[in-house]
Amino acid sequence: MNKSVRKAVIAGNWKMNKTPAQTTALIQELAPLTKGQDGCDIVVCTPFVDLANALEATKGTNIKVGAQNVHFEAAGAFTGEISAEMLCEMGVEYVIIGHSERRQYFGETDETVNKRVKAALASGLTVILCVGEMLDERENGITNEIVAMQTKMALLGVTADQMNKVIIAYEPVWAIGTGKTATADQAEEVCAFIRSVLADLYGEEAAKTVPVQYGGSMNAGNAAELLAKENIDGGLIGGASLKPADFAKIIQAAQN
Repeated sequence: MNKSVRKAVIAGNWKMNKTPAQTTALIQELAPLTKGQDGCDIVVCTPFVDLANALEATKGTNIKVGAQNVHFEAAGAFTGEISAEMLCEMGVEYVIIGHSERRQYFGETDETVNKRVKAALASGLTVILCVGEMLDERENGITNEIVAMQTKMALLGVTADQMNKVIIAYEPVWAIGTGKTATADQAEEVCAFIRSVLADLYGEEAAKTVPVQYGGSMNAGNAAELLAKENIDGGLIGGASLKPADFAKIIQAAQN
């Protein structure tokens, strides 16, 4: 990562794990391990029912709180959905949008991802925007085409000024929850390509300032190698974010 122009972001995606009480306990265990670690931004993205506990438990710490999704309408007949205004009023600062599990299991499309991105940005949330290819797409040599399309579609109508509230998370779908990880060189290649797409959209200078995370099974063992790459500015962490000691090691790797 290039610390001279952008700050690393280590974000935990807890997915559908932890009750409210367990959330409080996990953060209380994590907080002392992150104290004084100010070389990167630290975020925990919890299930909706855990957000209140997470916000309370992170008071006075350097840990920020994010949600795992947001709806694109401000209000209405959308059973089970949560609006950006609801999140903001709670004190949530970040939101994950476009995760492959949302696309694969819950019908998210490039169009709805774009709507959610714009709604979140309009409310002042910082967006962690997920893009990434399936295994067959990588094997057929179209990773760049898929990632470019997802990035461009998700950012339709997003201004250069709004990009200071956008983080891109490159998540190769074949490496999420499988234990497989792109090599550091593979991850760097795609993250650098994403930055080139951002440069085409917003100019070289703007592209330099947007954090691009890697999110395919980053863990305590491989974080240092991945984060040493020029264009990898942190991680969107799955399973390892539920283990305070491991998550703290990843955060430490981002300080170096």
